[in-house]
Amino acid sequence: MKLKIKNALISLSDKENINSLLRTLEKYNIKIISSGGTYNYIKKLGYDCTELSKYTGFKEMLDGRVKTLHPKIHAGILHDRQNRVHKSEMSKQNFPAIDLIIVNFYPFQKVVRDTKNPKNIIENIDIGGPTMVRAAAKNFKNVTIITNKKDYAELIKELLKNKGKTSLHFRELMSSKAFGLTAYYDAMIANWFNKKLN
Repeated sequence: MKLKIKNALISLSDKENINSLLRTLEKYNIKIISSGGTYNYIKKLGYDCTELSKYTGFKEMLDGRVKTLHPKIHAGILHDRQNRVHKSEMSKQNFPAIDLIIVNFYPFQKVVRDTKNPKNIIENIDIGGPTMVRAAAKNFKNVTIITNKKDYAELIKELLKNKGKTSLHFRELMSSKAFGLTAYYDAMIANWFNKKLN
């Protein structure tokens, strides 16, 4: 089942190689939602983008610890597009679907290498990123999740081949990669705690 992408949420620590992907999203009139540094970067490259807090109507809080953890974001990702009850709830709330998530996490491993400050290390444990990634990966039937910049070229190819849509096979493949990443990320964090506690 091929699905048209209308809305994308992009949140990146590593903003490399994003330009040609943004050009492709623009070609298919895909609206972009983003926050913080990613939002500023996308605007600077000259692309249209809605700031996340403007989209949710909720200002980020707790030094940025809470920004993407919002029902409008997670319902947009998680609802089943074929479920009548889900569709009716979404329409009551006036929540649009979010069909594409492009996320990479805070660079936890690099921070652990570069500093011995536990407070700094803990602040670099990403919460919102993995939560969105898991939500999108769980709902691969309806949502495309990209967690690695090496897959941008594959996504571009997929969108060009299917005129702004993605295939179920592609979504499932990206989902398996996404769960692999969250497992690896959590294992790195667990290892840091284990070393710290001997």
